Amino acid sequence: MAAARWGVRRAGHGWLPRGPLSGADPRGRRSDVQQCAGQGIEEVTIATTAERATAVPTGPPTHPRLVLAPDRLNRAVLDGGWWPRSADALAELPGLVLTLAARFGPIRRLMLNSDSWDGHFRRLAVGDRVVRAGWFATVDAAVVIATTEQGMQIDLLVVPPGTGAAAAEAAMATAADPANRLRAPAILAERPAVDGRPGAGDSQSVWDNEGGHGAGPAVR
Repeated sequence: MAAARWGVRRAGHGWLPRGPLSGADPRGRRSDVQQCAGQGIEEVTIATTAERATAVPTGPPTHPRLVLAPDRLNRAVLDGGWWPRSADALAELPGLVLTLAARFGPIRRLMLNSDSWDGHFRRLAVGDRVVRAGWFATVDAAVVIATTEQGMQIDLLVVPPGTGAAAAEAAMATAADPANRLRAPAILAERPAVDGRPGAGDSQSVWDNEGGHGAGPAVR
């Protein structure tokens, strides 16, 4: 099966390499995808048959470990932080989409790093809606970008699943802090990848049993 091919195409110029995707900037600063559209460049994606099919979750959505900023401010770098339990996109994304939709309205599209997730479907069935998913090597692994039906862009820090509870909670709290000026990779760089406390390896049970911590409303 042929691999998916993606890039940008300008009339009369053939295929052009994609530049870095700016990602985290929902307030007035356009992403590279939007900038390409404004310059007459068409983003073209050729997906495999499996990728074109709509992915349907086999179980109920999980409750996301998510901390959102109390208010969306134009000057904020991020809108919150998300700590998925695994790299299984089909298992993790439906719960995130439903929770974001309850706060911001229906979600139309997700953009994620292509190397950090298993299962690169192009469409995802969530409830009675279908959400489009885009997978890009140029989207930072520390970010997931959601776009609502009204065009609002929501940028979230993605904390690696294996991160210890204390480090993950601190990173999500920073991302949800309206005063934060650090971008997602810088937030993760300041936190140890694994919590050194005894017994901290079972990060999922710690979060689920204790209810989560950190600044801003925790969504469980």
